Amino acid sequence: MLESDQLNASLDHVLRGQPDAFLAIVRAYGPGLRAYLASQLFHIDEVDDIAQETFIAAYRSLNSFQRGHDFGAWLRGIARNKLLRFFEQTNRRSVQLENFRHEAASLLQAELEDTAASVKSEQLQAMLSCITRLPDRIRHVVRSLLDGSKAAALAEEMRTSTGAIYQLQYRALGMLRECINQELAHEP
Repeated sequence: MLESDQLNASLDHVLRGQPDAFLAIVRAYGPGLRAYLASQLFHIDEVDDIAQETFIAAYRSLNSFQRGHDFGAWLRGIARNKLLRFFEQTNRRSVQLENFRHEAASLLQAELEDTAASVKSEQLQAMLSCITRLPDRIRHVVRSLLDGSKAAALAEEMRTSTGAIYQLQYRALGMLRECINQELAHEP
């Protein structure tokens, strides 16, 4: 913060046509203004943008600042107005974007549903085909996974450890993934 006489001297220099004198004001009040803005905003880029807009607005209306009053409070008042406008614009953009999403989704809904159904059907067909080609032991593990069986129960049934079942499950899923990818790659 600048002492009152330093602030007044800087203001006098700026008002007499020496815009570089405003840099002393920016340096003195910038950190406090940015801290205030950061308490209101999430992104640092937004803080910097609104701080810059605030200083530009303050520079343009320096002659309306009443000497003897708190310059920091005056700046925060300008910043508060900039924040309000920012939030209004952001809200408007958000509403417009959401409306656009709904309109686009409604226009494309039938196409999206048809595409999703065909993709699911192709993937399901590829998965079923791949399961039938797995070795018996691995196929049994995959079917138990699909049925929701517990690894401990399967381990007991297959007379092995739970760790071995987890390894078989991992291996089975890897084999299935590779097979399904190959099947889908060969689709016309």
